[in-house]
Order: sequence, then structure tokens, then C-alpha cells
Amino acid sequence: MWTGLACAFVSVATIFNLIRISFDEAEGKPPPWPGQAVPYALLAIAFCSVLFHVLSPWWWAPIASNWHYIDSAINLTFWITGIVFVAVMIFMAYCLFRFRHREGHRAEYEPESTRLELVLAVATSVGVATMLAPGLMVWNQFITSPSDTVEVEAVGQQWSWNFRLAGQDGRLGTTDIRAVQPVGNPLGISPADRHGQDDIVVEAEDLHLPVGKPVKLLLRSIDVLHSFYVPEFRTKMDLVPGMVTQFWFTPTRTGRFQILCAELCGVGHAIMRGWVVIDDEPAYQAWLGAQRTFASRGSPNIASSESVAAAGHGRTEKGPVHPAH
Repeated sequence: MWTGLACAFVSVATIFNLIRISFDEAEGKPPPWPGQAVPYALLAIAFCSVLFHVLSPWWWAPIASNWHYIDSAINLTFWITGIVFVAVMIFMAYCLFRFRHREGHRAEYEPESTRLELVLAVATSVGVATMLAPGLMVWNQFITSPSDTVEVEAVGQQWSWNFRLAGQDGRLGTTDIRAVQPVGNPLGISPADRHGQDDIVVEAEDLHLPVGKPVKLLLRSIDVLHSFYVPEFRTKMDLVPGMVTQFWFTPTRTGRFQILCAELCGVGHAIMRGWVVIDDEPAYQAWLGAQRTFASRGSPNIASSESVAAAGHGRTEKGPVHPAH
């Protein structure tokens, strides 16, 4: 980490020094060495950028899901854009040095070059297609879940996460935004749907999932735009009011991973966080057996949203978080 920070500091200092020398040249001041400073500044920017990328401590978190394909696609994009960036910087430095002003030399004016334009257009098209194709293939895999996935619903609201898992019947019940109630039915599960009565509702608490089993995550928002993001899973998807978005993943190691909202959703956006816990099978079944179903939450003993707030789950004590419908 400290090596990356030191290289970053030296790189920035070197680049700023060369830029300062370039401005001095533009003002007619003599440079500290013969020749122009701008080409050297461009080469320094290219070299220091590559060095910073290689030694940077700011890299993605260790992966905890099956989506190593996303890492591969990002690496390919870095390689393509990095090579193009370095090549362009070297070409610009060469042109500035090769065609610098010299006494007795006259510039040649060539307004257009069909051959050059064709080469640049074809090369750019090939480069863009090379970057887009892997991303589109990975995206198609990302949203197309296998047949053996277990459906889990995540619902975003200002400013917390709620979850729903299928009960004994293995099916999630239907929902209706008009059925949302701050106490008793925060997810808007349709009371008339028998498939929803045994659904397990996890309100503003950790979501537990079993390791090694594919999960299809259904995403809803009941107020504004949100975005479900777990860096270790390489999973990120927007929650759009009025729509159900989805993706799937397979957790590959146990642990506790933070859920972030990656879409600005109001003044409490920064504190809209949650946790997903990946358990082995015995621990997961023990947690699952301790959860309450939607039908049981309708009893008078159910805790109100105000008590949930008092327990420190990010809810306010001044009223319901869910909007009235």
C-alpha cells in the first residue's frame, strides 16, 4: 500500500513540475534543459499512470462469488484502453518533438487524408467492439439465471434494506404497492395470496444465504431509485420504482459482506447499508428456522417499526419509513 502511495505522490509531483516548465516555456522563459518540456511531460504522464495502476493499493475486494467473468472483462478493458492511452501519449510526444519549430522549416498543410481517416475509423470500431463484446456476453449470463436458483427478494427504501424468502411452498407470493404498511406488511405482500402467507420477511436485518448454492435476487423499490451493490460478489443492479430487476450469483465462501446503495437516493443515502451473511448449511438452516413468516407477523405481538429503529437498524423514530399508499 505504502509503495503505491509513494509512487502516486512522486508521479503527481513529476507531472506538475513538467507542466510548470511547459508554462514557463510558453512565457518565453528558458527551460532547465535544452528542448521542449511538453513531450517529456506526456511521456511522464503515460509512464506514471501505468506505474500507479500496477502498484495501486486501491483495487477491488477479493471475490466471493462465481462472477470472475466480470473481473476478466474489466481486465480486458484496462488492457485495451491502457495500450491505446500509452500509444496516443507516445505519438503526441513524438509529434511535438519531431515537428517542433525550427528555423528554416515550414509546415505542410494537408487538410484531409482519406486513408488515415479510414484506418482510424476501422481501428476505433474494432477496439470498441472488442471491449463491448465480452461485457455484453457477461451481462447476458448475469441476468439469465439457471433453473436451480433459489429466489430471494431485496426491497430498497429510504434508507434501509428488507428481504423476503420463499417459505415451505418454495414460491414467493405476489405483491401490491397499495398493500404496503409500515407495521406488519412493509413489503406490500398481497394478503389474499396463499403463497405469500409462509414467505419469510427479514426487515432491516442481515440477509443470510447458504454457500455454494445459486441465488436469483429480485429487486424492488417502494420509493425512489436505489442500487444494490456488494463489491465482493461483483453484483450491482438498479432498483427502479414500478419494476422488478434481477440478477443471480453463487456465493463461493462464507463471511459477512456489506450491501451498499450505489444510487443517490436522498439525504440518508450514505447510511443506507446492510449485510449479507454467507453461512454453511447447518448455520443457514438454524437462522432460517428462527425467522418469522408473513402470516405470523400479523399477530399483535409484532414489533413496530419504531422499536426496530430504537434497536439501531437505521430507521427514524419520527414516523414510518415507507410512504403511505
